[in-house]
Amino acid sequence: MQYDEGAKTVEIIDNGIGMTKNDLINYLGTVAQSGTTKFLENMKQGELNLIGQFGVGFYSSFLVASKVEVISKHNNDVQHKWTSSASNSFVVE
Repeated sequence: MQYDEGAKTVEIIDNGIGMTKNDLINYLGTVAQSGTTKFLENMKQGELNLIGQFGVGFYSSFLVASKVEVISKHNNDVQHKWTSSASNSFVVE
């Protein structure tokens, strides 16, 4: 993790498998696909397995950020950048 106080940014960097353009659209662009909806349903039933609940942590970033960018490169695709300002839209470049 890197923090730039002057720019008021936080970077979280990992070396996972990356996401394709379709992954960015399908998993980040739609809350229902992120796992958040399923997590909330399971929580109501008392099932609190947090392993693999990417969407829950990811969408909490909008509680503190005015804009979120995800830059990812999967071996089967070129690098893409997903950007949203917590509105009803996002951009993939």
